[in-house]
Amino acid sequence: MKRGLKAGKKHSGRFGLNVFTDDELNEIHLATLEVLKSTGVFVEDAEALGVFDGGGAIVDLKNKIVKIPPHIVEDAVRSAPSTFHAFGRIPESDIVLEDTRVSFTNFGEGIMFVDPYTNDLRDTTKADIEKASRLIDYLEHVETYERCMCSHDKPPQVQALHNAEASLTNTTKHHWRGPVNRYQAKKIVEMLVAISGGKENLRERPLLSFVSCPVSPLKLPKDHCEIIMEAALNGLGLNVIGMAMSGGSSPVHLAGTLVSQNCEVLSSLVLNQLVCKGSPFVYGSSTCTIDLQRATAAVGSPELAMISAAVARLARYYSLPCFVAGG
Repeated sequence: MKRGLKAGKKHSGRFGLNVFTDDELNEIHLATLEVLKSTGVFVEDAEALGVFDGGGAIVDLKNKIVKIPPHIVEDAVRSAPSTFHAFGRIPESDIVLEDTRVSFTNFGEGIMFVDPYTNDLRDTTKADIEKASRLIDYLEHVETYERCMCSHDKPPQVQALHNAEASLTNTTKHHWRGPVNRYQAKKIVEMLVAISGGKENLRERPLLSFVSCPVSPLKLPKDHCEIIMEAALNGLGLNVIGMAMSGGSSPVHLAGTLVSQNCEVLSSLVLNQLVCKGSPFVYGSSTCTIDLQRATAAVGSPELAMISAAVARLARYYSLPCFVAGG
């Protein structure tokens, strides 16, 4: 099983990017605990509200607000594995994600494509995904596969299934896959069981992890909750990617944005661990600033790099594998 190069490890006489001290990280953590305890998060799904209630959180069913005591948050952090095994379809494609090790994946999700034969700018198709998946499978230093495009030539209600089929049959690498909703999540699990040769084989070597995003500020929508629970129930890893926009859906100050995102990711972690303690979890981020002039996500800004470096440091503080945008 492959292990990536080390980054962020303390050495003498070398360049490093550690944006926070341990004391500063602890302040962000304490602020996060205060928000989760006093303000809470909006949880849209009734089943998830029941899980939180059964796990000891304070649940306001009328307003769908969940307030999470600090000890529940910290117990969830402790129970999530610090090492994440990203299994591929073959052992040669396996990779370990753990403290300070760095690996790379492709970015997604491309919705437009320059046709290499006609030079036309057009919507992406399932056939494009198949070709891109084979290309990514060939790239030695792209160790895992994230959904790269969308099959716009298929019905929206089942696009995630076509996306999964196109990539799973064309690359051996571990998949990061957003199933969109519970229906498609269950169908993707059925695909994985067929590929793995049975449910037990899939639990032993889960070759795909679900990806889902909370909604800023402080909201866990219904589909997000369902995907979190399906991942835990089926033994799949879960990558929760915060997508706050500083100055838009989160505070304009980056420290405040980190606290807001931390609340969204950690509350998702709590739900995941309450369903199945010890379920594999990845702390993800594609959080950036908003361009106030154009009202767009400034994904190429220096602030994105700052936030991503901060999130990587925060995930390390929690001993969780992390997944951050490179810009």
